Amino acid sequence: MRRRRRALLLLGLALLCGWLAASDVRGRERRARTSLGPLATVVVARQDLRAGRPIAGAQLSLKVVPARFVPPDALSSAAAAVGARPGISLPSGSYLTASVLGGAGDQPTSGIHALGAGERAVAVTAFGSVASLGSPGGRVDVLVTTGTRGERGRTYLALQDVQLLAVRQGGDPEHVVATLRVSVRQAVYLTAAQNFAQEVRLLPRPVGDRGSSGPLSTAGSQL
Repeated sequence: MRRRRRALLLLGLALLCGWLAASDVRGRERRARTSLGPLATVVVARQDLRAGRPIAGAQLSLKVVPARFVPPDALSSAAAAVGARPGISLPSGSYLTASVLGGAGDQPTSGIHALGAGERAVAVTAFGSVASLGSPGGRVDVLVTTGTRGERGRTYLALQDVQLLAVRQGGDPEHVVATLRVSVRQAVYLTAAQNFAQEVRLLPRPVGDRGSSGPLSTAGSQL
């Protein structure tokens, strides 16, 4: 009888420990989901995509990620990207965005010179409005804010005196898709910023202002 009681007691303790462990795991999962925020389904490149080449369905896949990490014009359906031609080459794992796919079709308007050697036209989704940027042919500075949304990141002057080739309204009223004349290195940098930065913002420059402001950067902790 005593052995039976002991066995029942040990069994009860084992069940209690198992329940506590499972409850702790569920609590950790809930806290992790809460800290990450809502999730979103996005289209990513399953393999490297070359600029100007039509995209095949087999080159794409869907991925569920925290919505706060997703660019504002990221595609959620692979069908929207199949057959499109990216304006720049994309490494495997990159988000497929409307700005990257629209970059090849955003041609400079009349009066703007064609691209020269070593130059590229890259489309970026940036915070702002079409009216604030002015007409194509103007010059802009590019501000990039790093860090995750809701946290204090760092904002720095990434590019200066870049020519605006084309601009249109983005997928929401707070963003535009702007095509910029840049170097190859700058095109790669802007593509990475689209995928990983918290925000990209364009600042129109006054007509005739071609000066350099030098490196500028401000951290959120300094405000």
